[in-house]
Amino acid sequence: MLSDWKGPSSIREKGRNKNRRRFITQFIQNLYRLAGFNALPLIAFGFIGIILIGSLLLTLPVASASSQRIPWFDALFTSTSAVCVTGLVVRDTGTAYSTFGHVVLLILIQLGGLGFMTFATMIFRAMGRAFSMRERMILRESMNEDDIGGMVQLVTWVARSAFTVELIGAALFSIRLIPIYGPARGAFYSLFHAVSAFCNAGFDLFGGGRSMTGFSGDLLINFTAIAMVVTGGLGFGALSDILKKRRFRRLRLNTKLVLVTYGALLVGGFFMVLALEWNNPDTLGGLSLPDKLLAALFQSVTLRTAGFNTIDQAALRDSTKLIGGILMMVGCAPASTGGGIKVTTLAIMVLTVRMIARGESCIVVFERRIDRALIQRTVAIVCIAVAVAVVDVCALSLLQPQYAFLDLYYECVSAVGTVGISAVGTSNLGTVARMLIIITMFIGRIGPLSMALLFTRRQSHAKELLRYPEERVMIG
Repeated sequence: MLSDWKGPSSIREKGRNKNRRRFITQFIQNLYRLAGFNALPLIAFGFIGIILIGSLLLTLPVASASSQRIPWFDALFTSTSAVCVTGLVVRDTGTAYSTFGHVVLLILIQLGGLGFMTFATMIFRAMGRAFSMRERMILRESMNEDDIGGMVQLVTWVARSAFTVELIGAALFSIRLIPIYGPARGAFYSLFHAVSAFCNAGFDLFGGGRSMTGFSGDLLINFTAIAMVVTGGLGFGALSDILKKRRFRRLRLNTKLVLVTYGALLVGGFFMVLALEWNNPDTLGGLSLPDKLLAALFQSVTLRTAGFNTIDQAALRDSTKLIGGILMMVGCAPASTGGGIKVTTLAIMVLTVRMIARGESCIVVFERRIDRALIQRTVAIVCIAVAVAVVDVCALSLLQPQYAFLDLYYECVSAVGTVGISAVGTSNLGTVARMLIIITMFIGRIGPLSMALLFTRRQSHAKELLRYPEERVMIG
């Protein structure tokens, strides 16, 4: 019929949509080819591309809250911090950027938290494109899963669950923020901080570099932020396993180790902060008992790569910074929104020490045996992360000798663990020092996982063509 006939304009629009889909598909496929269908370079290329695009968007005049454009290097630092979900900033996020800039940061944080592969999968699925076996294998590696079956469904569940949790967190934040900032601004602030908390990014819009110090005694804000940070930091695979099996004894070994280690670090960090900062007049000393407990709990959660803070980080005692730096290096669970060497890596290291101390030949935990290849990769990851932190601290101490060594250590481990809290104020660092922090944040976001994937790939393809005789070496 004549009413069903599509005119030239509709045909042109259909053609344009087809071209857009073809362009996006070709772009992602080119990344696959460039990476050689290996997850390690693909993740790196994806993050680098997003960082560069974000830095260009943040330099636009519309992204600045003032008449002056944000310098590209500052925009690059901010974009890297957002994509790497770190939270270290050289310009105050709340006052330096306009609403457009805040929206760009929100998108960058979301992309960085969920990962490039998650969004590439969602785009392909929305286009109705089938996934090849190689692409499913890349998804499996990027999500740190063992089985290749159901990977597309898992990634889709991850995206939907993340958006649902973030909306719930935004609704809870809005109860407090809308009365303060008004309906429109309060709603946007609520969404921004919910996404920032779930992605363990630590960016805030409150201005003045205050983070959440203005809400240090607010139970709603504190516990909502804590719940969001912990949910995002447990890892999507662990969350899926918990929701499916519900009972601890039925969970996978990975999930059990995540829950036990993550919980132990939270409790240990809480008592550490409480004991060391109890009489510090600049942190917990001037607070009431309930506020002390709340602030210590929030600080312990922050050390899991959250990046928010309710007490002054520069005023912490040296002992707190030292132990806090170690906790920041550990970070969150694998395949989560946080960084660090991961809680399961720490668990394997502790179990390895126990195995050697007991004179056992293998690690057995929860009636399961740990593969020796996993122990070797664990040692490699820890050594690489510690080496990066040591080199960074030494370099920063030479570049910024006016600051205390322990404060620079706190800054470096915050970047390696993608935590985002600072004792010196990142904006006070020089250009070369900032560039070093940019590189460190990038390594911290993709380093431990990528190194593990790289070692796995090399080991799986290595062939022992020649075997030399063994000889004892004295150690210890």
